[in-house]
Amino acid sequence: MLSEPRSGRLAAWGNALLAGFAAPDDAAMAVVGEDAVHRVAGLPGEPAPVGLTLALGRLRALGVAGLRVALPAPGHPLGLSGPPEFNARAVEAGEAVVCHGAALGLVPQVWEAGPEGDVHAEVVWHCLPVREAPPADVPSLGEAERELAEALREATEALTRLDVAGSGPVAAAAVEAYRARAERGGEVLAPGYPARAVRVLELARRVGALVAVAAENGHGGAVSASAMAARGEALRPVERTARRAQVAAYNAFVEERERGAR
Repeated sequence: MLSEPRSGRLAAWGNALLAGFAAPDDAAMAVVGEDAVHRVAGLPGEPAPVGLTLALGRLRALGVAGLRVALPAPGHPLGLSGPPEFNARAVEAGEAVVCHGAALGLVPQVWEAGPEGDVHAEVVWHCLPVREAPPADVPSLGEAERELAEALREATEALTRLDVAGSGPVAAAAVEAYRARAERGGEVLAPGYPARAVRVLELARRVGALVAVAAENGHGGAVSASAMAARGEALRPVERTARRAQVAAYNAFVEERERGAR
């Protein structure tokens, strides 16, 4: 299923901080989450990596008014605007944060250490120049919501035809498990986000749960190589739609503030 990307946490809580909805230390703690530590390297004016609280303050001083998410995949530069060097780093990481108001972007590099069951992650966000241009292939919230509803219907029908167990009760159980974890984890997005963005992100994760269960479930009729290929073909556009909607939800904060400024 679609997990919460680190770029999503950084953009959401960074936006809440920049707009005055969250205190600096609270925002930094929310971004770090269960990781051990986050640092930012390459910030203009900072010769060495710095902590998140200082980094977010520095970005604001540099003119950053908001943060957008990119969740690219090979052949799909979702949320990116260039240049090629930044895009390549972002595609390799599978995610990035692009600043609004200054031509900068952040790409995470993650190190994991520790014994099984006690692994901790250390994250360094590399600050790099970006091209100031509209992000690639990001829908509006309204478009994303409509596309998700259609994708969920089509995926369920396709997987039912393929006799995949994940299209029925197993998928429903996975969704309920996600909901329980989400309730324990608190807010889906940071303070200040519109209700529609929360709704779209929840639906994107629900669609992601169906994709994950269907892809991993070895029961049902999809056991031959050809059947597995058919399952992958059915799931690929659904996963793409869910990622696009996820980016639209995280980016809604900046989009709404831009519309209000016009």
